[in-house]
Amino acid sequence: IHPAFLSERGVRAAVEALVARTPLEVDAVVDLDERLPAAVEAAAYFVVAEGLANVSRYAETNQAQVRVTREEGELLVVVADNGKGGAVVEGGTGLRGLIDRLAVLDGRLDVISPPGGGTRLEAHIPLQPGSLVAEASS
Repeated sequence: IHPAFLSERGVRAAVEALVARTPLEVDAVVDLDERLPAAVEAAAYFVVAEGLANVSRYAETNQAQVRVTREEGELLVVVADNGKGGAVVEGGTGLRGLIDRLAVLDGRLDVISPPGGGTRLEAHIPLQPGSLVAEASS
């Protein structure tokens, strides 16, 4: 489900809302000064939502980190924890769904999750030059 506040207020507000209702201590940084194309914002939102849900359900930790930044022509979205690790893409629908969603945008999801070493999701979403939209006025 695409939340209205994502469309209305952008990634920063959407991530803040996710963090506020997550039963974890989350260190979140969204370093964006402008709105991004709707498809990119939606993909970033769903990476954070799925990542935090997985931390809550499986990581056996109460802490997570979220970072959303522009780096070298792409949006980088990171959700990381210091939990038990061992996340796998096969067998589930959540991470597989993110991989498929990002592939439509020519993006990718890296899942780094050694057993006992926490989990780190890194979504790399390309940004096309000139594809940024103006900040919506409130």
